[in-house]
Amino acid sequence: MNEALTLYELNNLVRGVLEDTLDQAYWLQAELSEVNLNRSGHCYVEFVQKAQRGNGFVAKARGVIWANIYAMLAPYFEQQTGQRFAAGLKVQVLVQVTFHELYGYSLTVMDIDPTYTLGDMARRRKEILQELDRQGILTMQKELEMPVLPQRVAVISAPSAAGYGDFCNQLQNNDKGYAFKVELFPAVMQGEQTERSIIAALNAIADEMDQWDVVVIIRGGGATADLASFDTLALAENVAQFPLPIITGIGHERDDTVLDMISHTRVKTPTAAAEFLIARVDESGSFLEELAQRFSFCVRQRLEQEKHRLERMITGLPAVYQSRKAREENRLQRASLSLQHAVVQQINDRQHRLQLLQQRMVLQVPQLLSRQSNKLELLAQRISDNSPERLLKRGYSITLKNGRAVTGAAQLQAGDEIVTRLADGEIISIVSPCHSERSEESC
Repeated sequence: MNEALTLYELNNLVRGVLEDTLDQAYWLQAELSEVNLNRSGHCYVEFVQKAQRGNGFVAKARGVIWANIYAMLAPYFEQQTGQRFAAGLKVQVLVQVTFHELYGYSLTVMDIDPTYTLGDMARRRKEILQELDRQGILTMQKELEMPVLPQRVAVISAPSAAGYGDFCNQLQNNDKGYAFKVELFPAVMQGEQTERSIIAALNAIADEMDQWDVVVIIRGGGATADLASFDTLALAENVAQFPLPIITGIGHERDDTVLDMISHTRVKTPTAAAEFLIARVDESGSFLEELAQRFSFCVRQRLEQEKHRLERMITGLPAVYQSRKAREENRLQRASLSLQHAVVQQINDRQHRLQLLQQRMVLQVPQLLSRQSNKLELLAQRISDNSPERLLKRGYSITLKNGRAVTGAAQLQAGDEIVTRLADGEIISIVSPCHSERSEESC
């Protein structure tokens, strides 16, 4: 049985084996999951490799960039990529494998290849653009119509950003004196909170969309390394589908972010964004002035034409009057003759009708008189037959009280004097009371 080793001895043995076996530097491709810079200037990192499916890790390793190396690599990397050396980036670094008895296995970074990171960044931007295109929203901002007078401006920026101040100053102090309404919707414009903060500002603007013509996202003055915050899918989706035109001025001269690519209009700086809006209003103002001049010219031209036409009408008015007078006199004469003819015709028609009526009356009046005479004779005979005298002669009588005919017993009372008129004379009677044993109806 071999003699047991101490932990230090075992680690020292491992170190010797690694130094003998891995005695050269290797180019490594990995993703930075942690980047920590301590006060001494050393940078401690963690390299990871993710699984092809999902976000699980298949490998991890600690790494270190000594202060003298980091002081050269960090500025070089940022200059070449426009990105700060930070977690989340994919990098290609030259490393040496080291093993320390106390600290264990680690990778010492000797150099870095920025072109690999640039390629990964470009790939990531390309993937975002492809996803937007797949959703059918890639060019939605470009298809919006820029307002003719974009004077109500919602600004998304950091409140303390110098670019925001430059934008407002340029807009409010324009040479033409155009009036603009500007309101800041504050947002974080660098770091991990950028995406969430800008989306929140866009939602706040959408809640009062009718009050704004355009949205301006400006950054200005920030580090180039912070531009990666504008290359996210969620932010791109919100900007692409926003219902108002969005103007971006968030980068430097040579930098293009996904946000720049999908916005309605991309300018280089906040000042350029203000100049764009002033130029748009000025262009519309010039167009309106041109329309006003054209309208004024057309009005003057029309007035001149109407003036000449009126003069011609005044000159030709006497002749027109005489011609119209002659036409009206002829028309009145024709109407008079026509009226006379119509009156004569009407009189003739009426006379002819009267003659016909006269002839009909000569024939019909004797017949009518004869028929009416027969009717009168018949009525006289009927009246004669029904006269009181005739009725009395037939045996009927009339009972009178006070000279009036009695038609019912209820009209009489005991002691009343009544006269019964017959054909050959009258009988005077006194009404006597009924006996008690007889009914009223028998009286």
